[in-house]
Amino acid sequence: MSGGAVNAPAKHGATILVAVAAALGGFLFGFDTSVINGTVDAVQAEFGISSTVLGFVVSSALLGCAIGAWFAGPIADKYGRLRVMIVAACLFAISAIGSALAWDAASLAGWRVIGGLAIGAASVIAPAYIAEISPAEMRGRLGSLQQLAIVTGIFAALLIDYVLAESAGGASGTVPWGGTAWRWMFASAVLPAAVYGVLALQIPESPRYLVKINQVSTAKEVLRKLVGGNVDERIKEIARSLAGQKAVHLRDLRGPVVGLLGIVWVGILLSVFQQFVGINVVFYYSSTLWQSVGFSESDAMLTSVITSITNIVTTLVAIALVDRIGRKPLLLIGAAGMTVTLALMTVAFSTATVVGDEPQLTGGWSTTALIAMNAYVFFFGCSWGPVVWVLLGEMFNNKIRATALAVAAAAQWLANWLISTSFPMLAKVGLGLAYGLYTVFALLAFVFVWKAVRETKGRELEDMA
Repeated sequence: MSGGAVNAPAKHGATILVAVAAALGGFLFGFDTSVINGTVDAVQAEFGISSTVLGFVVSSALLGCAIGAWFAGPIADKYGRLRVMIVAACLFAISAIGSALAWDAASLAGWRVIGGLAIGAASVIAPAYIAEISPAEMRGRLGSLQQLAIVTGIFAALLIDYVLAESAGGASGTVPWGGTAWRWMFASAVLPAAVYGVLALQIPESPRYLVKINQVSTAKEVLRKLVGGNVDERIKEIARSLAGQKAVHLRDLRGPVVGLLGIVWVGILLSVFQQFVGINVVFYYSSTLWQSVGFSESDAMLTSVITSITNIVTTLVAIALVDRIGRKPLLLIGAAGMTVTLALMTVAFSTATVVGDEPQLTGGWSTTALIAMNAYVFFFGCSWGPVVWVLLGEMFNNKIRATALAVAAAAQWLANWLISTSFPMLAKVGLGLAYGLYTVFALLAFVFVWKAVRETKGRELEDMA
């Protein structure tokens, strides 16, 4: 069929299923970046490395993430969204196997960088693709599936880490079927990588990419099935927004505001603040952190699993609210809540006493820190976690979306790397200092959103300036 019926009804069930399949890249994103949580102490003991080298190994995937995100946008514009997803799935699987077989710290870091390339690519493609196949009235909820998949991946990784460690008597132990537990933790990412690759072969290409390569009839079919409404008019709007477009390069993002378009800077700063509030310290180092303040290895891992469940529940809250109250209010609420809870953690950890070179919380401060940590995750999970990805997927116009999103995502991964690498060094000085810095950034994030972020709720992608 080549004609587009006026006000064609979309099959929202199909739209949700396609968005879920695309968001599975987020599951791998969360799984791969968090699976290292349970391996940290075992890897340090296995390879006999310092805290500084350990910090680099933990954060090495993030360098790959930045590179993968940087190039994913231009590649997706040239070859399509789906091809990037398939390549990402292959890289995920290769990284999982290589990390499980690593023979020293350098080889582990190298395999983690390869996984990072996949994570970075998935972090760009999923929000862009979901935004492009979603009706405006559902775009916030469907865009939030990316974050739901990420936090579900985090939960799955931490749960698998916990089960494997329990079966082996610790991450350094041997599992009943043979092999070291921490190596199986890395290997476990192969299965979801395979599922992601298979699903990427089943879903349709983005209608905006199809219009760009002159496959208009196919684009109409995708729009009719997934978006509905006046398909012919939507095709015309997409074509107008893409009119005269050539390959988008970084120079096309230049503008009057310190060398870049203002909207690109908003995307970059949203990404940076999302990381500078310290959320990934929780998911990369939480097991080690809780052990350092008096928890056993088993209890520390279980506490990390509970924290990840909190993150899933709060993401569901965000999905329910993002299309009702809007993106900006959620970001403001989240930043305010994180400022308060991070301040509580700063006070709690500043009271820690050092016993054998390790900080120990005494009295009620360990309970205070645990409650504040989960409250912090709640405020992040219902706001900055999902909403930043929703905004990055929809705030840029059709011409620059993939490339601008790639720049913002690359900035996010670099910020993530900086926070993750610096935490062990900051923690040596004092956990109060680390969480004090994150508190300041949460407060600055509130001010930034208040002054610079515009609401996008209910607007069509073709209307984005």
